[in-house]
Amino acid sequence: MAAQPEDDVNVLFVEDDPSVAQMYKLKLELDGYQVAVAADGEAAIQMATQNPPDIIFLDIRLPKLDGLAVLEALRADERTKQVPVVILSNYSERELVERGLRLGALEYLIKSQTTPAKLATGVESWLRG
Repeated sequence: MAAQPEDDVNVLFVEDDPSVAQMYKLKLELDGYQVAVAADGEAAIQMATQNPPDIIFLDIRLPKLDGLAVLEALRADERTKQVPVVILSNYSERELVERGLRLGALEYLIKSQTTPAKLATGVESWLRG
């Protein structure tokens, strides 16, 4: 049984595949998190700056603006530069992983190796930093 978050934790899940987004959103909500989904990079930046979440899960390949550009924009904005970002991508090329971490992501997870349950259990530790 997952520990319930003490306060409402707001998660921004950035993913352009609706079925993937829904699968992770459902598990996170079952574990007590409030989840908003952005389907493209521009929406992600807009949602994050208007109402900064507690943590962001970010895909790399996105319509309109890719995840690394989103991460750069979030780190450049005072409202979002401290928000923890965990990259969740199908792409595992070393250059992408290194660039994501260099831009300030806490972790770079590969979707095929990351279940919704694993993601949900990691939220608390990522929030503690």
